[in-house]
Amino acid sequence: MRRQTTKLLFAGFSNIIIIVLGIGMLYPVIWLIAASFKEGNMIFSDPSLIPKSVTLQNYVNGWGGIGIVSFGAFFKNSFIVCILCVICNAVFCTFTAYAFARLKFVGRNFWFALMMLTLMLPGHVTTIPRYIIFRGFGWIDSYLPLIVPKLFATDAFFIFLLVQFIRALPKDLDESAVIDGCSKFGIYFKIILPLSIPAIITTVLFTFLWTWDDFFNQLLYLNSPEKYTVPMGLRLFIDSSGMSSWGSMFAMAVLSIVPCFVLFFSLQKYFVQGIATTGMKG
Repeated sequence: MRRQTTKLLFAGFSNIIIIVLGIGMLYPVIWLIAASFKEGNMIFSDPSLIPKSVTLQNYVNGWGGIGIVSFGAFFKNSFIVCILCVICNAVFCTFTAYAFARLKFVGRNFWFALMMLTLMLPGHVTTIPRYIIFRGFGWIDSYLPLIVPKLFATDAFFIFLLVQFIRALPKDLDESAVIDGCSKFGIYFKIILPLSIPAIITTVLFTFLWTWDDFFNQLLYLNSPEKYTVPMGLRLFIDSSGMSSWGSMFAMAVLSIVPCFVLFFSLQKYFVQGIATTGMKG
């Protein structure tokens, strides 16, 4: 009896700690949402989470953008870039992972090890060389520097994720398909691809989130306001002279996290399955 009581007390104490930590982690998001409904002069002077007076003017002004370009255009640009990056990563990273996991070719282990080494290379090391190359191609102030590298499966993390998942699939399926007359492409499209859906959805989710939140690369390559994405659009509300539109920026920041929340919670089941089975080996 005493042992059961101790377990219940420990479980209750653990749950309280988890709830407190959860509230602490969510507090900045809750404050952001509350601030988006406050009047401009009350955002920093009123620290409470419940606004004394609720206004939607921040959303109206924020959606109007900078006058020349509405914030809806920034959303459209972000969706275009994210969707193209997601498609390219899902297709070409899967092809590359299938080759590393199932096909036998000269230097496979060497190239896989070389790819893994790129995971340890800080992205900023290649910033200047990439900028020089893309400037030579005439791609500056376009979406090509953000999208074209995805065509060459340059995200080693997703390749590693997919390789580990594909290796966990029984090779007996491949052998049975070969007996039935399937080619390498047939095995990929009829067996590997359908069974790899959880890992592919994990790739889709991470690619969308990382591309949607990417500010540095978009700042580096985009110059025209009409081509700006959501992170760049949010930056326009901050004026170096001190006349920043905090209310409008907070309101658009709230809207900018909605697609990420919707995508994550709609794909959560597949995401957890993909991560959970990645470390398994067949």
